[in-house]
Amino acid sequence: MKKIALFPGTFDPITVGHTNIIARALPLFDEIIVGVGHNINKLTLFPIEKRVNWINEIYRNEPKVTADFYEGLTVDFCKTIGAQFVLRGIRNMADFDYEKNISQMNRMIYPQAETIFLMCDPEFTPISSSVVRDLIRNGGNASAFVPKEVIF
Repeated sequence: MKKIALFPGTFDPITVGHTNIIARALPLFDEIIVGVGHNINKLTLFPIEKRVNWINEIYRNEPKVTADFYEGLTVDFCKTIGAQFVLRGIRNMADFDYEKNISQMNRMIYPQAETIFLMCDPEFTPISSSVVRDLIRNGGNASAFVPKEVIF
């Protein structure tokens, strides 16, 4: 059976921290689907289609990684794509506390999907999409924090 992981998030925009998690997860799974979700609690900067296109462009030469968008529950998308794993990146304890609760709830709803946490490499700890968005909105140079394929 293929080991399929869903890496869900808003990826607004995808950062070098996200790509670090994906690169380190590649040996663990046969397929990684980057699920670009709609989060009603987040004010996004970039259209969802652009975010999906960026990810597909970044991984155009990596057949194990694809991107798609979804709405609704992450575990419902897991069912749709046949994912047995939910991949989550952790930068700090605050991320862990937040993600742990979601993971436990997902497990109660859909026990067939196991959440896998990967700690980001230390140099990526301060990088988040929300900080990068603020930088972009205020005219700063965010190029060091996003893959080269992400063009504003």
